[in-house]
Amino acid sequence: MFRTLCCSIVLLAAFTTAGAQGAGNPWATRGAQGTALLRNFEFKAGGRLDTLKLHYTTLGTPRRGRDGTVRNAVLVLHGTGGTGRGFLNPTYAGGLFGPGQPLDSAKYYIVLPDGIGHGESSKPSDGLHARFPKYGYQDMVTAQQRMLTEALHVTHLRVIVGTSMGCMHAFTWGWMYPGFADALAPMACAATQIAGRNRMMRTMAMDAIRLDPEWRGGEYTAPPRAGLRSAMQILYMMGTAPLLQQRQAPTRDAADSVIRAFMDARMAVTDANDFLYQFDASSDYDPSSRLQEIRVPVLHINSADDEVNPPELGLVERLNSRMPHARFILLPISQQTRGHGTHSLPAIWGETLREFLGTLATP
Repeated sequence: MFRTLCCSIVLLAAFTTAGAQGAGNPWATRGAQGTALLRNFEFKAGGRLDTLKLHYTTLGTPRRGRDGTVRNAVLVLHGTGGTGRGFLNPTYAGGLFGPGQPLDSAKYYIVLPDGIGHGESSKPSDGLHARFPKYGYQDMVTAQQRMLTEALHVTHLRVIVGTSMGCMHAFTWGWMYPGFADALAPMACAATQIAGRNRMMRTMAMDAIRLDPEWRGGEYTAPPRAGLRSAMQILYMMGTAPLLQQRQAPTRDAADSVIRAFMDARMAVTDANDFLYQFDASSDYDPSSRLQEIRVPVLHINSADDEVNPPELGLVERLNSRMPHARFILLPISQQTRGHGTHSLPAIWGETLREFLGTLATP
C-alpha cells in the first residue's frame, strides 16, 4: 500500500514535478542552494515588493567563453505547485543529470529555480496572504531572468527545459527574451491561452477555495479545508491517466485508499492562498500572437494521454507552425506514459532531448 501511495504522489500529482526528497533518494542533498534578492520588484498587474526572494538550486559548474559569457547553463522550470528541488529525485535527475545522461551535470550548469509563489521563494503564505501582489507568468519569467543575470551572472542559456507551467514559461521566455537561450524544450502544454475545459477546471478549483466561508478573503486563521480539498480533487483529475490509475487501483477498496491517502498527504503541505495564486497566475498566459518571434530551435513534447492538453483539440500543430524551427512530438499512450506527468519521465523522452541538443550549433 505504501508503495502504491508513493507512486500516486510522485507520478500522478497533476502539475508538480516528480519526486519526494528523503531516504533512498541519492539526489536529495545534492546541489548548491541560494536565494536571489530582487530589489524593487514591480508586478505587471500593479503592486511591488521592496525585495522579492527567488530561491534556486544549481548543479555543475558554469563555463565561460572567451568573452566571459557562460555557455553551458541550462534552466529547468517546474510545474504549478512544484519546486526546483522537486526535480532532484531518481526518476528525473537520475535519468537526466547523471554521468553520460542528456543533461550531465559534469557538462552543464543546471539552474533549478522556485518560481514566485512556490517553494522557498516569496509567496502569500510568508505573511502577506491575500495582500501579496497578484503575479502572472510574465512576472515569474522576469524574476527568473533577473535571478540569472543579477545573482548568478548568467546572460545566456544553452536550453530552457520546462514542464507543465514551466512549459508555458519556456514559451514566454521565447518571446520576452528572444535569443537569451539557444533552444527551448517545453513539455506538456500548448502555446496559447488556457481556455476550454482546462480553464473550466482551474476556475472550479479556484472557486472552491474562494467560496469556502472559512477562506475569509484570504485572511483565514484555520485553513478552508473543504474548499481546498475540493480544489485538490480537481487537480488530481486534471493530471492523472486512466491506464495508470487502473493498474494502481484495480479494486474498489484500493481506489478509495489511494485517492484518500493522496488527498491527505497533499492537504498537509498545501496552503490555500498559495494554491489560489499559483492557479490564477496562468491568467496572463497567451504567447500565440508572439510565436513568430521565437526563432530558436524548439523541441515541444506532449503525451497523448494528457487530460490537460488533449491532442484531439488540434491546437499544438497549428500553433507550432508559426515558429520557424519548431519540432513537435506527441508521445503515444503506453504502459510507460503517465498522462500529464509524463513530462517528468526522462526515461521516455530523454534520448530525444539528447538528439535535439546534438543538433544545436556549437556555442
